Amino acid sequence: MARSDRVDLLAVYYLMRLTRAMEDRTRTLFLQGRVVGGVYTAQGHEATTVGAAMVLDEGDYIVPQHRDLGMNLVRGVSPRAVMCQWLARENSPTLGRDGQLHIGDMHHGIVPMISMLGESLPVACGVALTMKMRKRSTVVLASCGDGATNTGAFHEALNFASVQKVPLVLVIENNGYAYSTPTYKQFAIQDLSERARAYGIPGEHVDGNDVFAVMDAVGRAVEHARSGQGPALVECKTFRVRGHSEADKADYVPREVREEWLAKDPIQRLATYLRVRHLLSDEQESEIEARVQAVVDDAVRFAEQSPAPDGATVAEYVFAPDGPIAIVGEPGANDQHYINAIDTRVNQPFNTVSKAEEAVGRR
Repeated sequence: MARSDRVDLLAVYYLMRLTRAMEDRTRTLFLQGRVVGGVYTAQGHEATTVGAAMVLDEGDYIVPQHRDLGMNLVRGVSPRAVMCQWLARENSPTLGRDGQLHIGDMHHGIVPMISMLGESLPVACGVALTMKMRKRSTVVLASCGDGATNTGAFHEALNFASVQKVPLVLVIENNGYAYSTPTYKQFAIQDLSERARAYGIPGEHVDGNDVFAVMDAVGRAVEHARSGQGPALVECKTFRVRGHSEADKADYVPREVREEWLAKDPIQRLATYLRVRHLLSDEQESEIEARVQAVVDDAVRFAEQSPAPDGATVAEYVFAPDGPIAIVGEPGANDQHYINAIDTRVNQPFNTVSKAEEAVGRR
């Protein structure tokens, strides 16, 4: 049975619709000067971002990028929290310190992203290694764009993940352009999934606008990683309908390329599939549309009524607090060279969790 056969398709459709509606409203707010930071939308990516996250288990982790609103919504981040983030309100996930989609919420299994795309992948490897060392059947799903696959961090992460056989699934959202640079000027290969072969891990590429293809491919990768066989890579070929940000008109995209991809809109494709199979009626469509608009309206209203952060607290939660560093255990109780300590932790099995590990992000 395909992984997509076990997913509530109307829930997938609703979340894809909600993702786009949230971004559309945010773009309007940005043009009105009400969004504090930049806006990086993912119109056209919805099948990839929602589909990839839908096949994870509740206890799994994601390490998303700035276009992964769909992943955040699937994992349980509320639309209110998202809108507060964009409007930089005090009760946003970053307490008003960030006006972009740099959301981290370990209660929902979301590891905060790093703005330099690609740099989050070694962090994802660390989380996956922790899960392996704790002998948990937890999978870590990380995403990046096509441009990030040219960074050293991408290759270092893949190599490390492969050698250590950590439960990492890497989803490449290949939308054809690293900002304004088309893929044919970035790579000498047709499919970025081929890069997996260099590290001895499975990789495949799929139509990123086909939510069924995404769920099935990522589902296979997740099962591979969860079974202890190590990492896997899925390249989802999609298209970013809008510019890199709202400051980018994307004039570099040829008109025929844009029209070709617009005809493959992922939301419309799923709607057509559901209608042909009598899984989506006119009444259900109207109900979903009304629900989406109500949720977005509520999120905007809540954010606008929420307070901005107090300027007097601007340095709080930005820098590490002053004071002595906590030391677990007695100094000198188990002195050894740090290389030996690392080698012991990585290469020898253990069944206990230290107090330090208990204190940092245990779920």
